[in-house]
Amino acid sequence: MSTDLHCTASSQQSKGSSSISSDVSSSTDHTPTKAQKNAATSEDSDLSMRTLSTPSPALIFPPNSPGFQNGRGSSTSSSSVTGETVAMVHSPPPTRLTHPLIRLASKHQKEQANIDRLPDHSMIQIFSFLPTNQLCRCARVCRRWYNLAWDPRLWRTIRLTGETINVDRALKVLTRRLCQDTPNVCLMLETVIVSGCRRLTDRGLYTIAQCCPELRRLEVSGCYNISNEAVFDVVSLCPNLEHLDVSGCSKVTCISLTREASIKLSPLHGKQISIRYLDMTDCFVLEDEGLHTIAAHCTQLTHLYLRRCVRITDEGLRYLMIYCTSVKELSVSDCRFVSDFGMREIAKLESRLRYLSIAHCGRITDVGIRYIAKYCSKLRYLNARGCEGITDHGVEYLAKNCTKLKSLDIGKCPLVSDTGLEFLALNCFNLKRLSLKSCESITGQGLQIVAANCFDLQMLNVQDCEVSVDALRFVKRHCKRCIIEHTNPAFF
Repeated sequence: MSTDLHCTASSQQSKGSSSISSDVSSSTDHTPTKAQKNAATSEDSDLSMRTLSTPSPALIFPPNSPGFQNGRGSSTSSSSVTGETVAMVHSPPPTRLTHPLIRLASKHQKEQANIDRLPDHSMIQIFSFLPTNQLCRCARVCRRWYNLAWDPRLWRTIRLTGETINVDRALKVLTRRLCQDTPNVCLMLETVIVSGCRRLTDRGLYTIAQCCPELRRLEVSGCYNISNEAVFDVVSLCPNLEHLDVSGCSKVTCISLTREASIKLSPLHGKQISIRYLDMTDCFVLEDEGLHTIAAHCTQLTHLYLRRCVRITDEGLRYLMIYCTSVKELSVSDCRFVSDFGMREIAKLESRLRYLSIAHCGRITDVGIRYIAKYCSKLRYLNARGCEGITDHGVEYLAKNCTKLKSLDIGKCPLVSDTGLEFLALNCFNLKRLSLKSCESITGQGLQIVAANCFDLQMLNVQDCEVSVDALRFVKRHCKRCIIEHTNPAFF
C-alpha cells in the first residue's frame, strides 16, 4: 500500500483579510467506504490534519489578487517562487486512536502547545523581535497567530534582507495588506530596511513613496539597481523622511525633489527636504554638482557620510558648508581630491562638529589639521589614518586645542613619533580609543606616557609597531580595561 501526499494552496478570507494554507489529501489502493469518507471529512476539519506552509512575503497575496480564484489559490502561484516556500506536512492521524502509543503521542502534542496559553500582549512582544519574513510565516500557523501577527504595532518597520528575495513584489503585497483599513495609504509604517536586496528596483521604491507618507527611515544600502528618479519620488512624497541610507547605490548621483514637488512648494518653504541623516558611501559617481544640489535641498543635515565618493573635491565641500551649517558628523574618507583647502571649509562648522573622518586623504597635512583644531574645539572623534602628511606638530596642535578628544586614529602616519604621543597624553585625558597601527616611529616610551595619563583608555591598536613586551604590560597594568591589538607574539 502506498500513500501520496498532495499539498495544494487554498485561501481563507475573514473580515477582509486573506491567508494561504495547504491541504493534505491521501489516497490508497482500495476504494474507501462511505463510513471512511465521513471519517476523513471530520478529520480534515481538524487543525492537526492541515498542512501548513510558510511562504515568503512575496507569496502572501491580498484578497483580490489574481492568484486567488473563488476563494482558493492556484497551485501554480504557490510554486512559482522556487526555494521561497517551506512546507511542513503532517500525516493525518487515524480515525480511531486505539493503540496506547498513539494515545501517548497525542497527549504529548497537546503538552507542547503551551505557547498558546500566553496572553496576547506577550505574544506580540515576542513577535516584535522577528524580521518581516519570519513574522509572515508566524501568520500562517493559526487564526489567532494570524490576527496577532498583523497587529498594527508590529508593522511600524519592514525589514527584508537577502539577495534572492523578490523585494518589489514583497513590498507591494505587504503595503497592500497594511492599507486595508486606510485605502491606498499606510499610516503606521515608519521604517523600511531592505539592505543588500539586489533585486530591489525603482518599482519597489515607487510603491513605498506612494503608500507610506509617514515614512521616517529608509535604508537601501547595496541595492545598486535603484536610480535618482525613484529616490526623488521618495523624498518628495514622504515629507517626514529623516534617515536615508543609499550607500552602495552606484546609480544615485543626487538627492532632490521632483520637479512637480518643487513647483508645489511655496517660496516660504523653499526646496528643502527634512533629511538629517544621509549616507552616500560608495556612491562613486557623485560629483561636486550633485553635492551642491544635495546641500541646497537638505539644509537640516546633521550626519553626512561620503566615504569613497572619489569625485568629490574641495569645491563640493565649499557648497556643503554654505547650506548645511548644522553638520555634526562628516566623513570624506578616501576622497583623494580633498585637501587642506577642504579642511578650511569644514572648519567653518566650528564647535558643532563632533565627528570627522578624513582617512586616506593623502593631500591633507598639518595645515588642514591646524584649521580643524583651531575652530572645532569640541571635536570628539578624528580618523586621520593614512594621512601621511601629518606630523608631530599637527598632533600637538590638535591635542592642545581639542582637549575633549575621545577617539583618535593616526595609523599609517609615519611622521608621528613619541613626541606627538606625549602632547596627546598631557592634554587629552579623556582619550578612550587610540589607533597607531603601522606608525613606524612609535616606541614603547610613548605608549607608557599615554598609559600613565589616560586611565580611561579602552582600545589601543599598535599592530605593526616596534613596541616591546614590557611597554605593553605597562599599558595593561595602568589601563586595566584596555583591549590591546598588537602583533607581538611574546605578549598575550
